[in-house]
Amino acid sequence: MRTSLIRTGLVTLALCGAGPAFAEATSAQRAACTPDVWRLCAGEIPNISRITACLRREKPKLSPACRQVMNDADREAALRAVASNDRRS
Repeated sequence: MRTSLIRTGLVTLALCGAGPAFAEATSAQRAACTPDVWRLCAGEIPNISRITACLRREKPKLSPACRQVMNDADREAALRAVASNDRRS
C-alpha cells in the first residue's frame, strides 16, 4: 500500500513538472493524465522528460481527457514560441 502511494505521488510530481507543457498543470489536468501515465508510460517513472515524451508518442492511445490536456499544452507552447519570436523581431 505504501509503495502504491509513493508511486502515485511520483506520477503526480512528474506531471506537475513535466516541462513547460505541465508547468502550470491543474489538479484536474494531472487527474486526467495520471491513469494514462500508469497504463502507457509506467516504465518511464520518475523521469519527467521521458514521461512527457512517452505521452506524446502514445497520443493516439491516450484517454480523451488526457489527449485534450496534451493538445492544450502543445497549443500553449506554440503560442509562447510565436510570442517569443515576435519579441525578437
